[in-house]
Amino acid sequence: MFDNKRILVTGGTGSFGNRFISTILNDYSPSAVVVYSRDELKQFEMQQRFPDESRLRYFIGDVRDAQRMTEAMEKVDFVVHAAALKQVPAAEYNPIECIRTNITGAENVIRAAIAQGVEKVVALSTDKAAKPINLYGATKLVSDKLFVSANNTVGEHRTRFAVVRYGNVVGSRGSVIPFFYRMIDSGANFLPITDDRMTRFWITLDQGVDFVIKAFERMWGGEIFVPRIPSSRITDLAQAMAPDIEQRVVGIRPGEKLHEVMCPEEDAHQTVQFQDFFSITPTIKFNNAGVDFATTRLGETGAAVEPEFEYNSGNNPVFLNQREIVALLNETGFGR
Repeated sequence: MFDNKRILVTGGTGSFGNRFISTILNDYSPSAVVVYSRDELKQFEMQQRFPDESRLRYFIGDVRDAQRMTEAMEKVDFVVHAAALKQVPAAEYNPIECIRTNITGAENVIRAAIAQGVEKVVALSTDKAAKPINLYGATKLVSDKLFVSANNTVGEHRTRFAVVRYGNVVGSRGSVIPFFYRMIDSGANFLPITDDRMTRFWITLDQGVDFVIKAFERMWGGEIFVPRIPSSRITDLAQAMAPDIEQRVVGIRPGEKLHEVMCPEEDAHQTVQFQDFFSITPTIKFNNAGVDFATTRLGETGAAVEPEFEYNSGNNPVFLNQREIVALLNETGFGR
């Protein structure tokens, strides 16, 4: 699908962007990959990792800058929108900055994609966008709504938009795993647990990249794709990482949830379950009025979920035990 195509990745120097671009370059033959980000140091470091890769184009730019975004998308076929301000406490303290990046930035991506005739856009979302209680989640919910709605406002333009929503990425920057390891390495005598009932969804970076690539292939336009992935208890994660260190409950941080949700009960009437993912289908379908969203473009078929269904990390049927957590950490290079 990506052979001889131009692909742009916003936030291209982040954890996801690096792995996605590496995968595309290794597994496909794109004509060009545009790395769009605002950090010149990370772009410089990325150039060192791909010193002889002539297909990479490095654009310094911010998704807040509509003109620069439009310039970067010239002759682009596919866009992955991964740029975001995503630290929950930072968003609570800097709400306007989070809104400008996550909401205004999404609008700029949409307008630029339509103006430049991009074929498909997949935007990355988060479990925090479902039933949000923090500002980060609220901005990503608005972003999701913008991308879904954009399919109805493109008019006769060819651009189609979809969203991928998944949980915590194992070992991603700013997440709990590197935080715990920093404490362990510094000789801490306890690991802080915000609440011992807390659960989270988990996905590996490679799984996230593969799911996004698959979304381009299976999307009609307007779907929110959600992978079926395991949960774990935060106490089991801490025990697996440091079995001999005390766990101490310190209280929930600003904007933090006990359990995360990816498919809210309120969306059950438009949620379709497939073998290894869910699809939250659009409520308004001007440009896709004749589409059967229970079948993907790949021919995968699903079925409607029960009326009160909710995909919640606390009642997920698949939970990782401590042994499985250790295996997951080892598999992803974060084991000790």
